[in-house]
Amino acid sequence: MTEYETRAETLIQALPYIQAFSGKTVVVKYGGAAMTDEALKREVMRDLVLMRAVGIRPVLVHGGGPEVDKLMRRVGKEPEKVHGMRVTDSDTMDLVEMVLSGSVNKALVAGVQLAGGKAVGLSGKDGGLFLAQPLPVEGVDLGFVGQIIEVRPELLSTLTDSGYIPVLCSIAVDREGQGYNVNADLAAGAVAGALQAEKLIILTDVEGVLSRYPDPASLLSQMSPSEAGDLLSGGTVDKGMIPKVQACLTALEGGAHSAHIIDGRRRHSLLIEVFTDAGIGTMIS
Repeated sequence: MTEYETRAETLIQALPYIQAFSGKTVVVKYGGAAMTDEALKREVMRDLVLMRAVGIRPVLVHGGGPEVDKLMRRVGKEPEKVHGMRVTDSDTMDLVEMVLSGSVNKALVAGVQLAGGKAVGLSGKDGGLFLAQPLPVEGVDLGFVGQIIEVRPELLSTLTDSGYIPVLCSIAVDREGQGYNVNADLAAGAVAGALQAEKLIILTDVEGVLSRYPDPASLLSQMSPSEAGDLLSGGTVDKGMIPKVQACLTALEGGAHSAHIIDGRRRHSLLIEVFTDAGIGTMIS
């Protein structure tokens, strides 16, 4: 088989998935190595543009913790975290919003457009997308760390209807206009549920959910929501994976069809997940 025949065969194999998912929404949570490695970043942007070109409606939700840490140290402010969550006073909130809504978000918008797509950068403040309240943590004052209590997805639907890829950072606002820093995994789960997405796909730096972290042989390739809940309550999940599994459950409870935690270090992991029957990482459905 020639190189061109191989390429054609690959396209034909993807056809059933293109037909099945055309017109459907896929929410992608972007972070980890795929966000810091420039080569991987370009590939993710191209993957998103390809998905959009065949009729899928991707929505990108991103974090940016390392970039926030870098700016904080540059201005002489040491990052402080409790239970993996950033303590966010008023000055820190300003820096978080500056980085997430500004430099990180606009760099991703530019990346999508360089790959040939159309993107619009947003925060949860825009169009009243995210309504938040303070995240209660017993015995700890986290400041302006929030939890999303409502998603108003109309703006996202308007953009995807018009062929755009929304690029959304996890800044939210309360009813008085105060901004909040929200975990990006949980924001992505809330968005996927509100849009009743076909898939929530979370890119991470491990193979998926590992029952015996960090042993890759302990990968759980598929779980039901109840099994995922049992795993969380059992305390066997690595702490960095907890919000990701919680986000998947939030998405499914809201009406998303399936949720996936996949290895963003693999080239074109998004395309492998969406357009092949191989399946990678962990699926919760």
